[in-house]
Amino acid sequence: MSTVLARIKTWHRPMMVMVAAMSLLVLVATVGMLVDHRQLIGENVWLKPWKFGLAFAAYGATLAWMLSKATRASKTMWTLGTLFAVTGFVDVGFIAAQAARGTFSHFNVNTDTFNVVGQKVFMSGVLGLFGTSMVIAIVLLFQRIGDAAQTWALRIGIGVAAIGMFLGYFIVGVNASAGPRTVHDADGGNVTLVGGHGIGDPDGNGMPLTDWSITGGDMRVPHFFGLHAIQVLLAVVLALNLLATRLSWLRDAKVRARLLGSVAFGYVGFVTVTAWQAVRGQSLIHPDSLTLAAWGVAIGGAALLGAATVLSARRRTTALGAVERHAPRHAMVG
Repeated sequence: MSTVLARIKTWHRPMMVMVAAMSLLVLVATVGMLVDHRQLIGENVWLKPWKFGLAFAAYGATLAWMLSKATRASKTMWTLGTLFAVTGFVDVGFIAAQAARGTFSHFNVNTDTFNVVGQKVFMSGVLGLFGTSMVIAIVLLFQRIGDAAQTWALRIGIGVAAIGMFLGYFIVGVNASAGPRTVHDADGGNVTLVGGHGIGDPDGNGMPLTDWSITGGDMRVPHFFGLHAIQVLLAVVLALNLLATRLSWLRDAKVRARLLGSVAFGYVGFVTVTAWQAVRGQSLIHPDSLTLAAWGVAIGGAALLGAATVLSARRRTTALGAVERHAPRHAMVG
């Protein structure tokens, strides 16, 4: 335990401060959902800060670890991580503050001073979150962290996460052309919203917990899966490394990297298809034949690439084993 804590202390400290704050927010929001029954369009006021706190805690911890492993441009990476941490703290803090006030953080164009100032600060996330993630992704292309599989998991994961963040900001304008609409806050007051999460049905009728629309498209779906690509791919690397202790054909780092690439192909394809599905105004749980076919191409392609890699690696291992068994044994000279 002490060894684990010692390693965590070497992680990017400003980011870990943000992670601690987000973890505390998750606890506060959990209590809030239990004792505060106010709602915004059928959703508890504390659900949104709970989800954002959880997502930023997971993503921030991953970034904090990754930045501590950077071998090049370490000062630049440290600065970028700090900018991300500060922006995340401010943005999610505004979401939590609006929840406490019983009103909307997103799409809210009411003219009260707190909201007007908060919305301007909120937009800093475009540079502080999306911008820093894109630069970190570019810098990662020029350095190696761990073996080939881990390096590519980080490179692809942070790149897809940055795209996921962009899709989150795309949400803001995708429904803006429909014009403003008036809804009620948790206390019954009028709030003017411009834009919305759903496509085809701006406020939608959400699924449990995620609140993703079941009546139209929802850009929060690819936003979520994109944002957490880095955790998924790192989990795949960990699983491959554990399996390599038992499967000889997986001990080759190149094989693990190729398998990681197969999974990444399928995952990126899945995120792409969910974004295309949402733009067409289609709910995640109501895919049409085109969406199912596209998912089939992405997942089937990944499966074929993975199967080809496994077969090739096993044949090579078998062939090497046969050569070693039949190689002449030379007597040792004393």
